[in-house]
Amino acid sequence: MTVLRLPYPISSNRYWRHSGAITHVSSEAKAYKRVVALVAKYAGLEPLFGVVAVDITFHPKTTKSGATSKQRLDLDNVLKVTLDALQGVAYHNDSQVNYLTAEVGPAIDGGGLSVQVRSVMDSFN
Repeated sequence: MTVLRLPYPISSNRYWRHSGAITHVSSEAKAYKRVVALVAKYAGLEPLFGVVAVDITFHPKTTKSGATSKQRLDLDNVLKVTLDALQGVAYHNDSQVNYLTAEVGPAIDGGGLSVQVRSVMDSFN
């Protein structure tokens, strides 16, 4: 099972942009998705079919002194951005995600994510 080491995600508040009545994905979100796709490609990951489980560990940033930064994204904001970025990369559609675990892990320099995506046999079929 591959563990993807992804960069610190963008805030979900900066993910969407509004132009009048039209809502679209921001250029910052598109750039983050491209980086996630490159990391996954380098790791040899291909989109899975069927039901998947996703495990996400969010690593906050450290301060210059090495302590955990008090300013960090909320875990629930990390989830939407990460699941969207993995769509088409780790699975074909985020509707395939039937199992999801998320936690805040230890702080690391620059922050980031550790993500595992695995196929799960759907016992209801």
